[in-house]
Amino acid sequence: MKDGQTTITILMADDDEDDRMLVREALAESQLPIDLYIVSNGEELLDYLYNRGQYTDKTIAPRPRLILLDLNMPKKDGLEVLRDIKTDPSLRHIPVIVLTTSGAEEDVYHTYDLGANSFIIKPVTFASLVEVMQSVGKYWFEIVELPLEALGGRNEQKPNQSSVS
Repeated sequence: MKDGQTTITILMADDDEDDRMLVREALAESQLPIDLYIVSNGEELLDYLYNRGQYTDKTIAPRPRLILLDLNMPKKDGLEVLRDIKTDPSLRHIPVIVLTTSGAEEDVYHTYDLGANSFIIKPVTFASLVEVMQSVGKYWFEIVELPLEALGGRNEQKPNQSSVS
């Protein structure tokens, strides 16, 4: 969007088929140029990110610019997956938005402690979900500046810049 890219890849991890359908429809309704890829559990999310199993072909599993993550999933829950993503140098720059039905204060604190970029409680109405998806798209793809690693590239240091450790 900001960088002239025609579509943005978002990866959603959620085991609830109704929630997946509603988010897909809300993104379509928001008219944002987004390609939504969906996985149904934490293990599948990691397979997608590491191009393992059914996701070895990067044309069917492109690197996401944003991850929408549910907390309550089978096999590997959202907290475990978030920890894995944010401790891996090759993945930690991808923004992760926790999108969940939980409003528990401990979930909010724990996800931020693990490195989540945002915590959103799933809206009750479809109109509110569309509004949330529009806001997410505008914020993450038009307003903020993301590091190239989050976009699938690498930052290269310019000759007259020094790095600070």
